[in-house]
Amino acid sequence: MAKHMMREWEVPLDESWDVMVVGGGPSGCTAAAAAAREGAKTLLIEAGGMLGGMGTAGLVPAWCPFTDGEKIIYRGLAERVLKETMAGMPQLPPNRFDWTPIDAERLKRVYDNLVTGAGASVLFHTVLAGVEANDGWVNTALTASKAGLVAYRAKMYVDCTGDGDLCAWAGAPFEKGDPVDGDLQPATHCFTLSNVDEDGFHHRGSFGGQDGALAKMLSSGRYTDIPDHHACNNLVGPGTVGFNSGHLWKVDNTDPASTSRALMAGRKMAEEYRRGLAEFFPQAFGNAFLVATGSMMGIRESRRIIGDYVLTLDDFMARRGFEDEIARNCYFIDIHHKEKDVGTERECRHTIRYGKGESHGIPYRCLTAHGFRNVLVAGRCISTDRTVQGSTRVMPVCLTTGEAAGVAAAQTLSSRTYDVHRIEVSRLRARLREVGAYLP
Repeated sequence: MAKHMMREWEVPLDESWDVMVVGGGPSGCTAAAAAAREGAKTLLIEAGGMLGGMGTAGLVPAWCPFTDGEKIIYRGLAERVLKETMAGMPQLPPNRFDWTPIDAERLKRVYDNLVTGAGASVLFHTVLAGVEANDGWVNTALTASKAGLVAYRAKMYVDCTGDGDLCAWAGAPFEKGDPVDGDLQPATHCFTLSNVDEDGFHHRGSFGGQDGALAKMLSSGRYTDIPDHHACNNLVGPGTVGFNSGHLWKVDNTDPASTSRALMAGRKMAEEYRRGLAEFFPQAFGNAFLVATGSMMGIRESRRIIGDYVLTLDDFMARRGFEDEIARNCYFIDIHHKEKDVGTERECRHTIRYGKGESHGIPYRCLTAHGFRNVLVAGRCISTDRTVQGSTRVMPVCLTTGEAAGVAAAQTLSSRTYDVHRIEVSRLRARLREVGAYLP
């Protein structure tokens, strides 16, 4: 690509923040709330018009499990977000903490209140546009918004972009995709259908399975924009069903052209689901209305920032604990199939599941970008191997790693070391326990 030289810009510089959190998904929300709660002057920037990421803008219809089959293990701010969202959904049993449906509109307000109630400031429609760094120190984060270009020079940065944008642009090492062929897990464009007959949905038919509506849609040959048998859905409100169904391959969230194509393909797919369900599952969806598709693509995988420790499949299989662990995780290894496996017996997710009460630790060192003193990472792009990322990428984990990163950022400032690699981890763990984290 040819380079175009532009005149020198005069960019305003804001140096008033202790902590700058980039990305307002689950990890960004808890990171900003935790940092502000600990006394740090905190700014959260978000590219979209709402907080919450995949649970709000992405329309994911249900939380992955919050329990290990016996008890909630994603606690602290994570448990608060879950229960405050459930409090506005009286149709849910009070103890439904696994695969809990999400009311996206309520969840937006829960996150708004969480972040601003802690004292953090939020800027919507503000994207990270560049990073200035040298000698393991991020000096400046350049942003773009309706205000133009604005540079921020914070003391600490927390990368909650999901794709590790701040770290990668600063020069931090990362891995991406399958180590053999670079393949990325498929994306999914979630959507919502309303005017659904709940009795028909619950009692008079089936969406998935060998004899369900989806199998009939695919075998009919008339719904060619629906690619495979991936079928997840939840009743998210009265007469309203959210779908996390269908796959889109070769989607790279670090490539806007790729994501743009996928969003348009996903919208076509959602309408085909509506038409196919009206034909093959009329008891529930005969009069259904496609009310929304996600404004954010459901990305499962992109960059993984290399930290001081890379969490491995061996750690997962050993249910390993760590002296510096800042969270526990029990979600199964969940790697979605490749496009070449559609229609074969391999068209299923690669899963490794724990038994009841089992979990593994996530070390603090998975949040420290290798070689950078004033940057922490939380959410989907923490330091793991590819297989384990298929487990740690989900929203409950993002919530807990975000809170840990926010507390660690504030403690790094108060310790005056200004080095995330040198903080007193026992102090971090003690504070996390104090605010409710599950660290057995």
